[in-house]
Order: sequence, then C-alpha cells, then structure tokens
Amino acid sequence: MIIVYAPEGGTEEAFEVARGKLRASEIQLIERTADARWKDIKEEVGNGDLGAMRTVVWALKRREHAALRFAEFDPFEGELYSRLDDSEVRAYARGLFEKYRHDPAELDEAFDELRDVAFNRAAADAAIADVTAPKAPAPAEPLPETAPQETAPSPTAS
Repeated sequence: MIIVYAPEGGTEEAFEVARGKLRASEIQLIERTADARWKDIKEEVGNGDLGAMRTVVWALKRREHAALRFAEFDPFEGELYSRLDDSEVRAYARGLFEKYRHDPAELDEAFDELRDVAFNRAAADAAIADVTAPKAPAPAEPLPETAPQETAPSPTAS
C-alpha cells in the first residue's frame, strides 16, 4: 500500500506502507496516536480512511522532521489518498482474471479500476498483460519407452 500526500501547491510525496517498510517504533507510535491496532489501521488505510492515512503519514514524516507534532500535520480532505503498490497490483490482476475470465466486459471494467487505484499505472498494465497473455501448454509427459516385444514362436504342429 502506498499513501500519497498531494498538498495543493506543494510537492507530492509517496509513503510506502508495505511489510518491512516501517520500524516497530513507528508502528507503536501510530497505534498509540490512532488508539487502534496496526492491523486495523492498515485496513482503514486501504479503505481510504483520512484519519488512518494522516496518522501513518505523520509518523513517516517524522523520519525527516523529528519534532513534527501531530497537530501540525493537518492536510485537507483529498490531499491524502491510498494506492496499490506493484506487488498488490500483480496479486489483484491475477485474482480479477480468475474471477472474470469468462466475462470479457466485466474483466475490462475490473482492469480499468485496477489501473485507477495502482500507484504505478505502467506496473498495472504489465501485470494485466502478464495474466492475459496466452500461456504455452504444459509440455506433455513423454511416453515411457518400452523394449521391443519379442514375438513368441508360434506353435507348430508336428
């Protein structure tokens, strides 16, 4: 998950919230500030909850501005939004293809929505191309080789 902070008239910043991108101390600070568990906060970020996104971005901005107080980071509605990172996009592309593969119109609509929520549209296009590309059939298993059959002598009448 990526949270984008796009202040009007300012420089857009992207904050990656994927596994391994936050320190335990940052997660604990976020949990204390939001009065919620990290698992729930991540879910709310994915749902576009402004309070959850604000808390996470504030904690991450403290990496460069250690004295930044929570009250000092007060973005306007619409200045924070979440997007899917590349690995999430690949996973969603596979899931959407499996779900809608037999309904091309639904699949196209789902892929358009995926492109809209991806942080990196080119990665979304690549993931979609990958899951929709014709797949080579699995190689056939070779038939077991058999030894030539010896023919039994035919019984002869004596």
